[in-house]
Amino acid sequence: MNQPNPTSPTVTTNPQERVLGVFTRVGLTISVFACLSFLVLFYRWFFHQGKISLGYPEDWGHAFVIPLIAGYMAWQHRDKILTTRVTIFWPAFVPFVLGIQAYAYNLIMVRNHMLQGMSLILTLGSLVLWMIGPRMFRHFFLPIIYLILMITISEQIMLTVTFKLQLIASQGSWLILNLIGTPFGWFTVDIDGNTLMILTSSGESFPMNVAEACSGMRMVVAFYALALAVALMGSPQWWQRIALVLIAGPVAVFMNMIRVTVLGLLMLVNPDLAAGDAHTVIGTLLLIPSLGLFLGMGWMLNRLIAESDDDSDAQDQAVSA
Repeated sequence: MNQPNPTSPTVTTNPQERVLGVFTRVGLTISVFACLSFLVLFYRWFFHQGKISLGYPEDWGHAFVIPLIAGYMAWQHRDKILTTRVTIFWPAFVPFVLGIQAYAYNLIMVRNHMLQGMSLILTLGSLVLWMIGPRMFRHFFLPIIYLILMITISEQIMLTVTFKLQLIASQGSWLILNLIGTPFGWFTVDIDGNTLMILTSSGESFPMNVAEACSGMRMVVAFYALALAVALMGSPQWWQRIALVLIAGPVAVFMNMIRVTVLGLLMLVNPDLAAGDAHTVIGTLLLIPSLGLFLGMGWMLNRLIAESDDDSDAQDQAVSA
């Protein structure tokens, strides 16, 4: 009879004896203590992030969902987690301390919420690596990195990126509107920076300013969050994941052009539809076909790969025969 290898990473604890099928009692106690200490240490950041997400749910409301998705990512690997030995990795104590120091510096000196969030992720990743070791940490690495998407982007970066997206949305919707209205003589559209001027055949003019809210930044952030979640949980190969992430940005930008175009057409019917609450509701409703388009492209990508694999297997079998 083969004797068990003492160096094997397999845990001998019966899974039925574990709490929730994952934690040993000692491990659960240590984990709860570490989580509570972590929450106390970074309480101010979580409180401020919650205020931002509640105050601007259309932009940062997804921050509440990101931890749930990250937790599900880790839960998908629970079978591998059960068969991996936990070790203490003391070198991780160095980045752990650096993360706390960086958080204190960005809290007191720089006062930058985004950098505070990055320091939080560094501290969390180092803490987990320190407590469970590199062998186990590989199952938690991607979920922890995914948490970066819950951090509100710095205002300076937002202003820079938002302005460029405003111009792209303006130019794209200007082109689409002219393709719709000019051939039939219904209306023409002029553009000046991020302002569109819709001129009807009857001589009426409707100015439309593509403001920061129409830049599409919220759509880009939401799409990247969705793309990473779909890629990490639904795509088995790395190049598939990269492809999904790469198409997220262009799809979000294109659908934002469509959104501005729809608002421009509705303005011809009733100018009030392109402002105030109606503007917000319409923009939110258009997120549904946008997400559908992205998920459809992801499905086509996975389907195409599956068909290619089937063809390769069929060719291999034919050669073998």
